[in-house]
Amino acid sequence: MFSKNMGQTDRLIRAIVGVVLVIAFFMIAGSLKWLALIVGIVMLATSAMGSCPPYALLGINTCKTKS
Repeated sequence: MFSKNMGQTDRLIRAIVGVVLVIAFFMIAGSLKWLALIVGIVMLATSAMGSCPPYALLGINTCKTKS
């Protein structure tokens, strides 16, 4: 589908932030909780795929490739 454009560090940071935001969904009140859940799920999904569509549009690639 999408080519990998995220390095290991980028993926790890996104996964940690995603988990924190999903946990925050259960701890905060109001409409911000839904924003935290949506952003957290998107962060976890892009981390799992190793691909970030905005990175592709902007030409950013943090993935180290073998030469």
